[in-house]
Amino acid sequence: MTGVRHRSGELSRRELLRTGAGALLVATATTSCDLLSTDPSDKGANGQPPRGNEAASARNGREAPMLAERVKAGKLPPVQERLPAEPLTVKPNDRVGVYGGDWRSAIAGPSDAAWLQRTTGYETLMRWDLQFEQAIPNVAKEVKVEDGGRTYVFTLRRGMRWSSGEPFTADDIVFAYDSVMGNTDLYPDGPPDFCNVRGKPGTIEKVDDQTVRFSFAAPNGLFLENLATLYSSDLTNLPRHYFEKFHAEFNPDAQALAKQEGEGHWATLFQAKMDTWSNPEHPVLFPWVPVTVFGEGQRLVYERNPYYWKVDPQGSQLPYLDRLVMAVIGEPETMTLRASGGEIDMQDRTINTPVNKPVLARYRESGGFDFFDEVPTSCVTFAIALNLNHKDPVKRQIFQNRDFRVGLSLAIDRQEIIDVAYQRQGEPFQVAPRPDSPMYDEEMAKQYTKFDPASANEYLDRASYRERDGSGFRLGPDGRRISIRVEHPSGPTSQTDPLELVKNYWKQVGVELQNRPEDRSLFEERRTANEHDATTWGAEGGGKIEPILRPDWFLPSRFESINYAPLWMQWYESNGRSGERPPEIVQQQMALYRKLNETVDPDERITQMKEVLRIAKEYFYHIGISLAPPGFGIVKNNFHNVPEKMPASFIWPSPGPSNPEQYFIQSS
Repeated sequence: MTGVRHRSGELSRRELLRTGAGALLVATATTSCDLLSTDPSDKGANGQPPRGNEAASARNGREAPMLAERVKAGKLPPVQERLPAEPLTVKPNDRVGVYGGDWRSAIAGPSDAAWLQRTTGYETLMRWDLQFEQAIPNVAKEVKVEDGGRTYVFTLRRGMRWSSGEPFTADDIVFAYDSVMGNTDLYPDGPPDFCNVRGKPGTIEKVDDQTVRFSFAAPNGLFLENLATLYSSDLTNLPRHYFEKFHAEFNPDAQALAKQEGEGHWATLFQAKMDTWSNPEHPVLFPWVPVTVFGEGQRLVYERNPYYWKVDPQGSQLPYLDRLVMAVIGEPETMTLRASGGEIDMQDRTINTPVNKPVLARYRESGGFDFFDEVPTSCVTFAIALNLNHKDPVKRQIFQNRDFRVGLSLAIDRQEIIDVAYQRQGEPFQVAPRPDSPMYDEEMAKQYTKFDPASANEYLDRASYRERDGSGFRLGPDGRRISIRVEHPSGPTSQTDPLELVKNYWKQVGVELQNRPEDRSLFEERRTANEHDATTWGAEGGGKIEPILRPDWFLPSRFESINYAPLWMQWYESNGRSGERPPEIVQQQMALYRKLNETVDPDERITQMKEVLRIAKEYFYHIGISLAPPGFGIVKNNFHNVPEKMPASFIWPSPGPSNPEQYFIQSS
């Protein structure tokens, strides 16, 4: 069947543990004490979930009142039977909270599934700490790193359960890795790239019900850090007891079942069932589980998981909040209006544009909310990525000409864009590590950022595109006007306005730009099919050690490389089995990065990544605009335990690592 998953592990849509030659034990689990249950009432006026002081009126017990009510009615086992023997104890960001209430949020629609993954869906074997410095155990109780990084032994939590109440064991992880990621009908390229060393996937072994061992042919230096990202989410989101009936390896009638449900192949049905957000029957490990179908209706509801496996320091089962409720709002202006009126409790997505901040600031007092800071990790506000693997051989020839790309970069007045589009925040910047990264290279960040139309024309002439048509536009080798369709997602992060400025700059040097905002789904469809001339994107992976974990924009390697080199990316991901062989210098870069992946020592990895970046600087893959400024989110004054500052990142999938399960509502 046609492949629907790739090695990158990218979803619907992007390293610091030091390990030596011996074994390293990382553990963060404590045993909670028993506490008495409380009054089961969790209803406020008119039977609605309580907010503010109403939520604080009940003394916390071992479980939420709404669950205690179900236990009392005989509809749910006692909490001591639902929690694992050693639940993960979550230290509150500020203080121990209280039970009750809804987290009101908003989502743009089907293209915005990442907000679900970041709020309730971040439950991987490892997770990032709050400071984005270390990958720590999460679903795993502990991990031992052995044989110089060739072997990883994970101990799971005895008695841990899926939201269905069924046990979560080593069998689930083995099933996910061997029978799903290892099945070419489901994962055509095999397990995600971070599970491969020297072109070979690692092996997995069930040691016992609570222990699994991953083994690799050579050291897998970044394995734990990658397990703390959403790239690894399938490993802990494929309950065998639910999925084996849809899998031909386990059910001889799987193909007949698929046809019965209107699918032509068992794997197609299996993939459909894997979509957590549109399949409420899918058991999960999340704090809140779906009770509505994503894509249907204007309101999404996620209710507390009665089998959630984390507790607060007092031994009370998390999450504190009863529900996560998301309004589906397609218009960014409407979402901003809701936020201004105090109808959103916490949000750092869609509404958090530079233009919106002064608007929201005016309504902070009346709306009862404030801002929290987000530390940017994207290299730039946006990059213009020409498709170096274009299907049209003429455009491919033009776009692969480095002098052509340099000329376009020099033609842009970045300071004017910063002043007009970004509230004068930022500075001219290329796609390069940010100043807070140990891999920062000022020359890389600043090359070709000076507004210099004369030099731009010289570079474009040097690229051999001197001839022009009657309107002053340069002609390509086929005698036709050089015209570049730049595609980008419409919506609040649209680059329509700044691209209009770029369009004018490029016109002055004889290159036509077609500014094409489009629906996110169409944008994804076209770039995945290699139908694009060029795209704009935020070029994530610039902060701290992120260039190592998110190298997409520095070499063709993972999903976002699809913007500028989709076929070279495929060649890298498939170890040369598909895609297109890149130039020798790019192959050298890929080899360096693979060597980095086998390096356990984090300081040595930084040294190796600097060499990867040196080649990226020389090749000059794409055109950056300006350094991404600090971001923000909003949080209601009665909504607690949200950090005052957090990274804005896909690798640190904000706000997931801040532990939303310990957010709570209380007016004082």
